[in-house]
Amino acid sequence: MNHHKLIIIGSGPAGLTAAIYAARAELKPLVFAGLTYGGQLMLTTEVENYPGFHKGILGPELMQNFITQAERFGGEIKYEDVTKVDFSRLRQGFGGQAQKPFRVWSGNTEYTADCVIVATGASTMWLNIPSEEKFRGKGISSCATCDGFFFKGKELIVVGGGDSAMEESLYLTKFASKVTIVHRRNEFRASKIMIARVLDNPKISVMWDTVVEEFFGDEKLKSARLKNVKTNEVLEKPIDGAFIAIGHKPNTEIFSGQLNLDAKGYIVPVGDTKTNVEGVFVAGDVRDFRYRQAVTAAGMGCMAAMDAEKYLEMDHG
Repeated sequence: MNHHKLIIIGSGPAGLTAAIYAARAELKPLVFAGLTYGGQLMLTTEVENYPGFHKGILGPELMQNFITQAERFGGEIKYEDVTKVDFSRLRQGFGGQAQKPFRVWSGNTEYTADCVIVATGASTMWLNIPSEEKFRGKGISSCATCDGFFFKGKELIVVGGGDSAMEESLYLTKFASKVTIVHRRNEFRASKIMIARVLDNPKISVMWDTVVEEFFGDEKLKSARLKNVKTNEVLEKPIDGAFIAIGHKPNTEIFSGQLNLDAKGYIVPVGDTKTNVEGVFVAGDVRDFRYRQAVTAAGMGCMAAMDAEKYLEMDHG
């Protein structure tokens, strides 16, 4: 029977930290890592802001360390995607209503659990042009806080027009010699205060009504082909890096109708890690659209695992 005390959905820093803590608590968690496991750190080259690695560490290597540590204490990792869940808890039986386990499917295979931690993260919204994937981690990034340090004295572009793009641009001016915001419209959709800060910054310029058509380079990014959507003028702009800031999409499709989601699709927490369903907990970027850092996600994973342990100790399930 595919029954477990705890199922963890997701394998970024939140999910795998939860797995480490839960495994050490002898809960024998089952982790659905997904076909593309490891979260957004799998798209990152050097990670220098995760505590404990003073010389830095490659993103994929860091995530493999998480996996190895979780397995060491008895966590089971399945490299499969969860395709459906049933978080309803009551069923009609003899003598009234009784609790039933949570149900999770991977394809046609059903698993049950007394407790679930959702840590499916959020996905960067990319431009989806042919060369973009080639240069991810080689000049193209989606996180200024993570990678800005590597672009000291460099010329960069930031693609986007919302608050995220403004924040990324301002942060990058700490390192870059010049930041150019490339925006497809003739006005920003960001908040007025953020727009004012950007336009007042001497290191930042703006290319309005402009889109990126292609990226060029060899081992690293060297230039971008830009097109003005009003005049159709095309130019190739030499750059050292590009930061894509058009938004993130929380990976919550399978939880719609099961868990409370906000207008952007993020899971709405109840307190620290609880959700509107008793026994289902949440951690990481799937609920956090503000910080989006590996270390904050890991911290939430720890909290969720400890809350899940307490929940199970109260003889639920």
